Amino acid sequence: MRKHYEVVIGLEVHVQLTTQTKIFCGCSTEFGNSPNSQTCPVCLGLPGALPVLNRQVVENAIMAGLATNCRIAPRSIFARKNYFYPDLPKGYQISQFELPICEHGHLMIETEAGGEKRIGITRIHMEEDAGKLLHSDDPGTGSRVDLNRACTPLLEVVSEPDMRSSDEAIAYLKKLRQIVMYLGVCDGNLEEGSFRCDANVSVRPWGQQEFGTRAELKNINSFRFIKEAIEYEIDRQIDIVEEGSKVVQETRLFDSNAGTTRSMRGKEEAHDYRYFPDPDLVPLVIDEAWIARVREGLPELPEAKTRRFVEDFRLPAYDAEVLTAERALAEYFEACAALHKDAKMCSNWIMGEVQRKLNDDGRSIVDCPVSPQLLCGVLTRISDNTISNKIAKTVFEEMWTSGKDADTIIDEKGLKQVTDTGAIEKMVDDVIAANPAQAQEFSEGKDKLLGFFVGQVMKSSKGKANPAMVNELLCKKLRDA
Repeated sequence: MRKHYEVVIGLEVHVQLTTQTKIFCGCSTEFGNSPNSQTCPVCLGLPGALPVLNRQVVENAIMAGLATNCRIAPRSIFARKNYFYPDLPKGYQISQFELPICEHGHLMIETEAGGEKRIGITRIHMEEDAGKLLHSDDPGTGSRVDLNRACTPLLEVVSEPDMRSSDEAIAYLKKLRQIVMYLGVCDGNLEEGSFRCDANVSVRPWGQQEFGTRAELKNINSFRFIKEAIEYEIDRQIDIVEEGSKVVQETRLFDSNAGTTRSMRGKEEAHDYRYFPDPDLVPLVIDEAWIARVREGLPELPEAKTRRFVEDFRLPAYDAEVLTAERALAEYFEACAALHKDAKMCSNWIMGEVQRKLNDDGRSIVDCPVSPQLLCGVLTRISDNTISNKIAKTVFEEMWTSGKDADTIIDEKGLKQVTDTGAIEKMVDDVIAANPAQAQEFSEGKDKLLGFFVGQVMKSSKGKANPAMVNELLCKKLRDA
């Protein structure tokens, strides 16, 4: 049934900025403090309190605009978005409407078919967040309001309706999140609501030019839930059309437990926000010199960094994409590659052992207890045949918990690799002598038994024998036997 319909998706993403103070006052934006402990007359909306724009918020908005190929408006204005809700003490939200700071941008995403697709960005505007209602499970206690979040700075990134599947929507969201995290303007924490999304979803018969009636899915803060909500909504709308009914324009909420969306309010109840320019805030004027200064300070963005890793370090495209997924991970790799000449070896260990231990411990690369210097100490001892790759993993495990360097661990535990030809030759002779039947089978063409003999020699040496020398001597002696 789906193949007869085209899906149309547009996204509105709220990006919470990582400034130390709020957008229009000096209150802290730190997350997790006791309710209503980070408020003042401005963010409480008390009479006579006047907002003062945080310059860093503007800088962050310009950075986000430049990184998403937007035009930066030389003049933009703030507006009052009027609505009434318990967590909005002023009775209006300061936002931007007719003249936003950034317009007409785009991002390129990878599609399911493997090609690139351009997703337009209509606008990026600055606004303040509202507070938060805290609901109790105890009957009769009601709800309480925490205004710590009120006046926290946000960027709202509004896409064009250019996405045609839930996969494209997720690809766009992940690309946008990666960029704002690279810029350092947002921590990208979905669980804390630092990066959250509203999705506008509609369907239309293939070939129809006009858009179908859309439903807006509100405030979803998990990639999995966004995908599930869009998928459910697509099926729901197609079912309605197939039944001969009409889709109603409405706002819907996603129930993650049931995996369904439910109506929040219909078109007839939609808010008339009655935007008008905020009389307390003068127009924001941004000259070319300011834009140029911000552009000069932009970090290398993921796409450019990925290309450079392939070109400069001769990494496979897959490795480069994994290593540049996070800016901190890319910086960790570059620090390793500067210390150890084999960039591919660095990549393998970071994507393998380092990432495995980080995942096991629930840590990020920023909290990695093994520094690039320590890791490269292990890699150097593999390269100069002091230890085997297998023993190196034992050294790495000890390093992770103790913080000791590779040489100290190797010396303390006696892990130095045996490279003495005579000693390895004796072990090889002893193993062959102890397994005459298998040696005979090998000589008759059962080559897979080589692995058995290698394992026996490595066991005899407690893993310390040089594997390459073991293989070479075994092949020679077994074939000569």
